[in-house]
Amino acid sequence: MDAVEHLAGLQAQTPHSWYHGLWCRLATFDPGELAQLLLDRKVVRMALMRSTIHLVSARDCRWLRPLVQPVIVRSMSGNFGKNLVGIDADKLIAAGRELLEDRPMIFSELGRALAERWPDHDPDSLAQAIRAWVPLVQVPPRGVWGRSGRPAHTTIESWLGTDVDPAPSVDQLVLRYLAAFGPASVKDAQTWSGLTKLAEVFGRLDLIRFHAEDGRELFDLPDAPRPDPDIPAPPRFLYDFDNLLLSHADRSRVATVEAAQQDYGTNIQPCMLLVDGFAKGQWKLTRTRGSAVLNIRPFLRLSKKDIAAITAEGGRLLSFAAAGDSHDLRFS
Repeated sequence: MDAVEHLAGLQAQTPHSWYHGLWCRLATFDPGELAQLLLDRKVVRMALMRSTIHLVSARDCRWLRPLVQPVIVRSMSGNFGKNLVGIDADKLIAAGRELLEDRPMIFSELGRALAERWPDHDPDSLAQAIRAWVPLVQVPPRGVWGRSGRPAHTTIESWLGTDVDPAPSVDQLVLRYLAAFGPASVKDAQTWSGLTKLAEVFGRLDLIRFHAEDGRELFDLPDAPRPDPDIPAPPRFLYDFDNLLLSHADRSRVATVEAAQQDYGTNIQPCMLLVDGFAKGQWKLTRTRGSAVLNIRPFLRLSKKDIAAITAEGGRLLSFAAAGDSHDLRFS
């Protein structure tokens, strides 16, 4: 719970790979404990920053969701707004709430149910409007470690028995962001949250200011830890869509030139391998019939010392993600 709140939300649009994100950040991590928090409704998965699914505590979702609501609505309007012309938003919201609070639904079901009342409108657009206009959570067993389930949603009010914060603080949003990802620029925070016009927020907060080598102004909390740059950074296996890769406008602090040159296509984010704090390769875990293979593809030539450290960390990853399977680790 503490790690999830420290990150102000863990990127979690995939069903399970985000468990790896906490595994590689914490000295000890039991995925079953986190799964139980999800079942106990102490953490939830819902659309938040940049309109993507994040894992957040029940406490944080109440104030985070209304702050990023404009971003979610803007995204929906750009993709589906033309299909919602003539819709009475209040009536659509009321109908969507009633349906989802009666029972959690996946969006295709919700769209079909809403289209019975609005037959002249696209069902997908109707469902996406509810996703944007109503704070929804994705309910278990979807996202539970070792289990699967359909991506069904219901309202925050129905799931948690509470409403969103009526007066959330954008100052708190910036402070929480910097606690997790500082030093960072205003543009970095805007990239992470999807919000705009945060410069005035940074300007009124008590922050430490730095300047990057390229002249960009960076901000951090006065008492934030700032390790010496010479401290060794052991290999880390980041999951796809890891927060570390998506929470800054300037990704050169993690992504190497070689990583940036990889062509993955639109909306594809591979699992990156960090060596000495930089993305110097990618990895993929494949499980079939009781066996697990960890394929590692470096972007550049690695030293024998790095290969040994990566192999050791890869063995730990296999033991965590594929317990009970036979293991094989390969470099390609």
